[in-house]
Amino acid sequence: MTSTHPPLRESDAVLGLINSRSDTGRRLRLGVLCLLPACVVAFAGFQRRWMSDDGHIYVRTVRQILAGNGPVFNAGERAESSTGTLWQWLLVLAGLPGLDIARAAMYGGLLLTAAGFAFASLGAVRLYADNAANASNASNAAKAVLPLGCLVLLALPPVWDFATSGLETGLATCWIAGAWLLLVTRASSLSTCVVIGLGPLVRPDLALVSAVFLVAQWLMAQPSRRATFGGLGAALALPVAYEIFRVGYYGQLMPLPGVTKEASQSLWGRGFGYLADFAEPYLLWVPALFLLAALLPPAPARRDAAFLVPALAPVVAGLLCWAYVIKVGGDFMHGRMFLPGLLLMLLPVFLVPVTRAWAIAAVGVGIWAVACASLLRIPYEGRIGPGGVADERGVYVQQNAAPHPLHHSFAGYPSNVAYARLVREADRAGTPSLFLARTPATANSPTVTGVYSTLGFSGTVVPLDGAALDPIGLAYPLAAHSERINGRVGHDKRLPDTWIFADRGRGPLPEGLDPAGVAAARRALDCGALAELRAATRDPMTPRRFLRNVTGVWERTSFRFPNDPVRAERQLCGGR
Repeated sequence: MTSTHPPLRESDAVLGLINSRSDTGRRLRLGVLCLLPACVVAFAGFQRRWMSDDGHIYVRTVRQILAGNGPVFNAGERAESSTGTLWQWLLVLAGLPGLDIARAAMYGGLLLTAAGFAFASLGAVRLYADNAANASNASNAAKAVLPLGCLVLLALPPVWDFATSGLETGLATCWIAGAWLLLVTRASSLSTCVVIGLGPLVRPDLALVSAVFLVAQWLMAQPSRRATFGGLGAALALPVAYEIFRVGYYGQLMPLPGVTKEASQSLWGRGFGYLADFAEPYLLWVPALFLLAALLPPAPARRDAAFLVPALAPVVAGLLCWAYVIKVGGDFMHGRMFLPGLLLMLLPVFLVPVTRAWAIAAVGVGIWAVACASLLRIPYEGRIGPGGVADERGVYVQQNAAPHPLHHSFAGYPSNVAYARLVREADRAGTPSLFLARTPATANSPTVTGVYSTLGFSGTVVPLDGAALDPIGLAYPLAAHSERINGRVGHDKRLPDTWIFADRGRGPLPEGLDPAGVAAARRALDCGALAELRAATRDPMTPRRFLRNVTGVWERTSFRFPNDPVRAERQLCGGR
């Protein structure tokens, strides 16, 4: 049989082998570079590993689920204290084989953060490689890349701190970067729709990211009308199903912390203060200027929709996330709520191709990153700052007298140690006090009720069949629906003791409480919307109760009552 191809010369075979080895070596170098940011953030996060008090709020809910009491913070009262729904259920899976939930939350967050950085690196490499391959100079497709946007994140202490913490931040990092990687590589896939749609379950505010990414996916794939509705249905299926469960089971449109922190209100002044608290100590304007300067010169490669849409989508989503955080007044944890938006805005330049403009920017950002990582710090390390924003990890390191606090003992904070002692004594002996009210153990009555603002710690020391209540309202519906006061950001609700004793207390009236106020509060608790709120969260869950929770969810979620019991009684009970 005669070959129609020309004979293969020995020189051609050698050249092909060299090119093959060259391509393999280039891919290996790119792979190492993609993993390097993930390894660095994993190392930095491990060095500052810790568990936040809010992380322990998740832990108690997971313990309740595993104990058979349902997704609640306190048995007998349906309150959704977990802001990150998906994170809560991932911790349930981790707890099924008997793993320590707090430890799983701490190290699970670290692994997810590292995975997110790896996904971001891969997405950036693919973005520029695909753009170069579609351009006329296809031979230069992603031969080498430089670290750029990743340097900004790796230099910031809040990124190191919240790589662990037990919160959903690591999952948010992984989901954002993973969804973007799928947007770059598999825009027309139905599985990409499903992953992008998970945003509201990672954190409710990440619904903004899901919306922007879904629009970007549609622009890239240009599907038919039928495929569009199919993709939208795939994206919305899980979030909508869980929202139906939420409104029927909890009787609220959002997790209870969203009600407590009034997520629909606008506090722009406080929000810009939170932005300044994050940006000023680290001189974030310096890397921003380098990045903007590198983007100004026109790039030689053609920029079509396949490049521009996935490059601009995370920037738009990140700006929207920052705008929302500023609108609601920020947060009490330094930098935490800006981290997802910052990651989004840096995704298109996480790694960049080697050009003169990008190289100059990488050198400038690199010099800033070294200075930031080694010298630049907030002026209130280990404390709560003057604006109410805290160096959260530093505070818990000091209060626990431990470099890596996991199960909080608060050895360096006598007030919490005293509270834990009172709880244990009340649980053993039934001794009542102002903040601890013992009641007989029945199906709807907890064995011991502890009231304390440090909710995660309180949930750790109060037994699962007891009630750990917080006057702020993160897990206590009555407090969440009270009027806002002028307090610290994220802590500007404070249900008076009068209401708590009227709702939960038994026995003699504690010293200092007004008997008339307690009586008025008890009457108000049985009237109107307040009585319906208690029924929605405490009545046995039946199909009728579920349906009633659904039909009244809008009015219930927006309901607020006065902190003054006499005024609340007049407002709710009318002439009674």
